[in-house]
Amino acid sequence: MIEAQATSKYIRTSAQKAGLVLDLIRGKDVNRALETLKFARKSVAEDISKLLRSAIANAQQKDGFSGDVDRLFVSACYANQGPSQKRVRPAPMGRAYRVLKRTAHLTVRVSERPEKIAAMAAGTTTGKAARKPRAKKAKE
Repeated sequence: MIEAQATSKYIRTSAQKAGLVLDLIRGKDVNRALETLKFARKSVAEDISKLLRSAIANAQQKDGFSGDVDRLFVSACYANQGPSQKRVRPAPMGRAYRVLKRTAHLTVRVSERPEKIAAMAAGTTTGKAARKPRAKKAKE
């Protein structure tokens, strides 16, 4: 089973806001996740879309990849907090307010779904079901 990931660092958004968008795509197949990001109304969705495309490309380059992108799904995605830029904003009466411009480190991991195993034929059974049932003794 192929697993690949992509990481994007120092994205100009807070980790909490990015986490809201990442929750939308976690566990979905990659095509559906890209469509979800396309219509998400958050600005960080564009950065996450680029990151997801990068993770798909990384999976395609791995040895043992089946070549079918439709079998890939988002197995994990998360946002960690990056360093904050500290800025000063003027305030009344000569004071100053501190402004934190937050950044986030985003990670998206994609995996290949395992192939479905065909069920056994109906005529072949094993175990207790294959044995003939015993005839019950009648009470006299």
